[in-house]
Amino acid sequence: MPLRDAAHELGLLVRSRHPLLVLDSTDDERLRTLLHHVTDAVGVPLFTWSRVRGLTRAGASTAVYGTDDPGAALGHVSASTVTALYHFPGLAPLLRGNAALEARFQEAVARARAHRSTLVVTGPDVDLPEAVTPHITRFQMPAPSEAELRGLLSQLIRDLSARQHVEVAVTPAELTRLLRPLEGLTLLEAEKILTKAIVEDGRLGVEDIRHVIDAKKQVIEREGLLEYYPLEEAQTEIADLVRLKDWLRKRKAVLQDPAAAQRFGLEFPRGMLLLGVPGCGKSLCAKAVAAEWQLPLLKLDPSNLYNKYIGESEKNFKRAMEAAERMAPVVLWIDELEKAFAEGGSEDGGVSTRILGSFLSWMQERKGEVFVVATANQIARVPPELLRKGRFDEIFFVDLPPAEVRRDILRIHLAKRGHDPAGFDLDGLAARSDGFSGAELEQVVVAALFSAFSARQPLTDGGLHAEIDGTLPLSVTMAERVAEMRAWARDRAVPAN
Repeated sequence: MPLRDAAHELGLLVRSRHPLLVLDSTDDERLRTLLHHVTDAVGVPLFTWSRVRGLTRAGASTAVYGTDDPGAALGHVSASTVTALYHFPGLAPLLRGNAALEARFQEAVARARAHRSTLVVTGPDVDLPEAVTPHITRFQMPAPSEAELRGLLSQLIRDLSARQHVEVAVTPAELTRLLRPLEGLTLLEAEKILTKAIVEDGRLGVEDIRHVIDAKKQVIEREGLLEYYPLEEAQTEIADLVRLKDWLRKRKAVLQDPAAAQRFGLEFPRGMLLLGVPGCGKSLCAKAVAAEWQLPLLKLDPSNLYNKYIGESEKNFKRAMEAAERMAPVVLWIDELEKAFAEGGSEDGGVSTRILGSFLSWMQERKGEVFVVATANQIARVPPELLRKGRFDEIFFVDLPPAEVRRDILRIHLAKRGHDPAGFDLDGLAARSDGFSGAELEQVVVAALFSAFSARQPLTDGGLHAEIDGTLPLSVTMAERVAEMRAWARDRAVPAN
């Protein structure tokens, strides 16, 4: 959403007499611009508070005397009969544990409503007292548009060129590739990344694309909730899974021409759930989706969500989902979904149940183009709410590979490690490895390589046969569980193979 469109939406809330608006954002420059647009459109003055200056009216050189104290500033809002928009960045943390300041805040909200004024509280993860909850309206701050990023880069080049020689050596297509990884970041974060890329060598070139991707990866992973896989790292080769690949191919057209798809009655696909035997390539599929659709990949590790402090786990989940939406369009990979939501009950105080509820709501209401790829190994532990039709676009079951696919898997792993597959009896090896998963076949190749290298001998069919014969696959050690999976999936999931 462009900033002016966001200003229009926010202006409607102000005109509708919403007394308390909350924007979870730290992008101070864009917040100021947005609020200036709103007040210009609505025709009311804008007051911004800071702990250094106090309440300052936009365009004024001095602040309201004595309002650097937050209680005094809120008292001024309560006493004023002027209809205005009051911006309080970073106020929320000051309210916690301060009963007197909370009371002042509640009174200011009540008086603002009476005088048709609006308080805007901004900051990261804004958490306000329960007493004002009925008055809160939350507004999603839009991420910078491509036009804003281009404008930022042009301004940076002009400013830096005044101090040093700057060479710009990118084509229009390369410039788009350079700016695309910056989508979802704040302007300040984007400015730091671009400035560093230019200042390092006085040049903006195609080589800076990698610099930008690496810098964004650091920003995304800073909180430890999501792991960022750049587009270039998502390329992979997967044997078989023909039904799954065909399903993905048909939906790729929506990404290539979203406007035409919308006119045709289609929306951005929601996601898919991959169930099946461990080691058969479910996790690899997430990377394949990103590669096929040419989208970045974010991985959510459910274990990173949980925190011993009350309410923090839910906040972690909210931050993770907001980060995913800021990165849109993107593929969000949730590995071993059952671990995130299956604990439940009294064991964790109901935290997993609440996070499950939040996840279901987000799946239903999310606005960003986020395609969820969830994987699960233990079907019995997946909450039934997630298996209901409509949560995911499709549920696929990934089974053990048949002989021709085992042959292909062996070929891939031999070639990947620099050994010509033509020199091996792949048909014989595939027949001998009945019941092996893809991960187990990879380990057969790796183990045989270790044995051959330690003996200073070349890798042979005999070495691979020995490793196959010495391995008990999961299909044998957990035969009952594999049978149960197959029986469950027979009428409830689409075969991916």
